[in-house]
Amino acid sequence: MSDSALLNVMTAAVVLSAIAMAVQAAMLAGMFRALKGIREQLESFRPRAESLLESAERTLEQSRRQFSDIATKTDAILESTRSQMTQVEDVVREATVRARVQMDRVEMVFDDTVTRVHQTITLLNDGVLKPLREMSGLATGVKAAVNYLLRGGRPTVAQATTDEEMFI
Repeated sequence: MSDSALLNVMTAAVVLSAIAMAVQAAMLAGMFRALKGIREQLESFRPRAESLLESAERTLEQSRRQFSDIATKTDAILESTRSQMTQVEDVVREATVRARVQMDRVEMVFDDTVTRVHQTITLLNDGVLKPLREMSGLATGVKAAVNYLLRGGRPTVAQATTDEEMFI
């Protein structure tokens, strides 16, 4: 190869390199402009994103406070419910004890009443009915004696025979 051909090949390579560098510079400039546009869009979006992030942080903080308040109130409600249930249990226990005492008293009064009624019936039987029976028996005896005495003399033969047959 001759010197001129070598010089031509080298010139072509340098020109080709220069063109490639120019194309790369143009592409780099286009990329710069595109990135600059993206940056401007991001800059315009940034305040909205920051306000949205601040709003989300505020909402999150409010939610945390509300959850804390709810947890505190729930604990207070649970404690109040526990104390009220304890009071209700105490009232029920006391009412049960009082009811048992009253039932015992009612049973004692009932037993006393039954005992007194029994005693009254016994006294009535011994004091009134027994003497009445005795008087009735005495009256019956007197009546039989009077009938015997009023009947007159001896029994007839037919009557005596009937009486003897009854005893035989």
